[in-house]
Amino acid sequence: MSFQIRFATAADCDIILNFIQGIAEYEKLSHQVEATTAKIETHLFGPKAVAECLLAFEDNTPIGFALFFHNYSTFVSKPGIYLEDLFVDPTYRGKGYGKALLETLIQLAKDRDCGRVEWSVLDWNTSAISFYESMGAKPMNGWTVYRISL
Repeated sequence: MSFQIRFATAADCDIILNFIQGIAEYEKLSHQVEATTAKIETHLFGPKAVAECLLAFEDNTPIGFALFFHNYSTFVSKPGIYLEDLFVDPTYRGKGYGKALLETLIQLAKDRDCGRVEWSVLDWNTSAISFYESMGAKPMNGWTVYRISL
């Protein structure tokens, strides 16, 4: 059995969409998914790409992904990485693949001279919270996420 993490390419849009649908199903938010392979190709691989994606494979089977983009911290005065989604297929959990994806993303942030890696987690997702805290992540108490949907 071999494990590999690599950057996604435009040929991987179907894989990425499947993982987006998988995380939406897990979070009971499938009704909110508007993603398509065409939108993914435009936004991740087009001339004005706004996000990137790491894919994890066991042998040749795609088993997880980390989709992320850069932000900027005025206080740290450095770019950062915002992790939009981290997902490992439930069949492959417990093997360290989620940890490997997150460690790869953290190393990428260091290589790019970023000041931090941030993400949001649903408050009911205690298994994800425990996982992130086991990696040294700290909750940002006192902050509330706001959104304007367009």
